[in-house]
Amino acid sequence: MRFRVDINCDMGESFGAYRLGADEEVIEHITSSNIACGFHASDPDVMAKTVQLCKEHGVMVGAHPGYPDLLGLGRRFMDLNEKEIVNAVIYQVGALKGFLDLYGVSLQHVKAHGALYNYLAAREHLCITIASVVRRAFGDVIFLVLGTKNTVKLKTACKQEGIRLALEAFPDRNYTDEGELLPRKHERAVVKDPEAIAKRAVSMVKDRGLESINGKWIELSVDTLCIHGDNPAGREAARIIRDYVFTEGIKVQPLHTIV
Repeated sequence: MRFRVDINCDMGESFGAYRLGADEEVIEHITSSNIACGFHASDPDVMAKTVQLCKEHGVMVGAHPGYPDLLGLGRRFMDLNEKEIVNAVIYQVGALKGFLDLYGVSLQHVKAHGALYNYLAAREHLCITIASVVRRAFGDVIFLVLGTKNTVKLKTACKQEGIRLALEAFPDRNYTDEGELLPRKHERAVVKDPEAIAKRAVSMVKDRGLESINGKWIELSVDTLCIHGDNPAGREAARIIRDYVFTEGIKVQPLHTIV
């Protein structure tokens, strides 16, 4: 098989008595997880439970830090300066790292969440700064960014600095003509057909791109595919994607073996 890809999912987003996502359903079909760290979602009990769930299923774990926005699930921009953002990321990753150490699980990667993720996508300097600080604090972990033709150069630049950068694509989300994720306030932001999601996943890896919401071809470079557990179609797609990609000669394996 010439093509390889990791499949990840945002997890551990429940909070107290409130349940979000379908972690127990999705976990069987992914190779990596992004666990919320308490700022945009999750709490200590949920974090511990999610780490244990990943360990039981042999799924690699990543930290998923976001803006301190529980009310908006981290999907709203917050005007923080660079130092505040860096410190918020280190604080959150450190919280998850405590549970990982407790249960004997390694930290594979760090992926920003929601509005923070989108903010970093257009700011290469800040991406490199955060990835560098994360590496100093937590060792040789992978940092995830949105995979576009522009971030391919960023990945090369990071490699020269000893930073492992992974490029990510979202088969269950639509893209703008500029190659960014269509904002969730748009009614077509989320793809709701499981088979369409699975076919898009194959295209993203093999064809290195997909059509935007307006039909423009968007070039992509993909190390990992993200499926959202809070999207019912995404949960179903997670089950069938592995069959689709296997048929197309794509091998699914954990991110750390690819980057």
